[in-house]
Amino acid sequence: MSTKEIQGKLWSVAPHYWSNYFEPFFTPLYKKTLEQLQPDEDSMLLDAGCGSGLFSHMAISTGAQVVGVDAAPGLLSVARERNPQHNFLEEDLESLPFSSGTFDIVAGFNSFQYAGNFTNALSEAKRVLKTGGRLVIGIWDKPEYSDATTILKAINSLVPPPPPGTPGPFALSEDGKIESICTALKLKVIYKIRIACPFLYHTTDEGIKSFLGTGPAAAAMKHASELKVHQTIAEALQPYRLTEDMYHLQNSFLLFIAEK
Repeated sequence: MSTKEIQGKLWSVAPHYWSNYFEPFFTPLYKKTLEQLQPDEDSMLLDAGCGSGLFSHMAISTGAQVVGVDAAPGLLSVARERNPQHNFLEEDLESLPFSSGTFDIVAGFNSFQYAGNFTNALSEAKRVLKTGGRLVIGIWDKPEYSDATTILKAINSLVPPPPPGTPGPFALSEDGKIESICTALKLKVIYKIRIACPFLYHTTDEGIKSFLGTGPAAAAMKHASELKVHQTIAEALQPYRLTEDMYHLQNSFLLFIAEK
């Protein structure tokens, strides 16, 4: 089974949990991107790994012409509900169905690191960009800079160790990784910033549902009971409890913009 098929199935298990309880916390990343790029009605934008379509919606609101692709049919169904009359396609980031030089902007948030080969995925993103176009890469910062790492580690403890090189949320986070790949692909990094994306849950149930919307949690439920996964998430959240059922997790993301 291909990486696309594996990841597509995992991220389709609880798409509404992702769209309601996890993806909204990426809003600072999305807003900074739109602030930097200033897309308008003349901009063709590809949301590469569009998930449940929140960034697509924000980009559409600027007037940009947006197409979204993702490997997860469950997330795509939410994106289509959120953005009717726009194109959202089930496709592989390593084999995009577009002509070379189609888009002014290609944006990938929390997506390129899940490709079977992220260098190939970034190469495809470059191919479909126009000369002078912008490639946006939004990823988790290094694990030690995000409290959510603790919860993801707890979830992953329920799963047998993956083979070396298996895609994961922090696959591109090490210092210089993105820059070295872009240099090899002759993409010029013109902007880089670290962005805080705090997670705030008002109940334990919200926190559990948030992480149940992720691919790692879906993988864990293949090896442990749903109750066990719920309990594991709830226990891992306890260090971040503020009062009663309110939880706060401080997380850090990296935003890169490269030019073709």
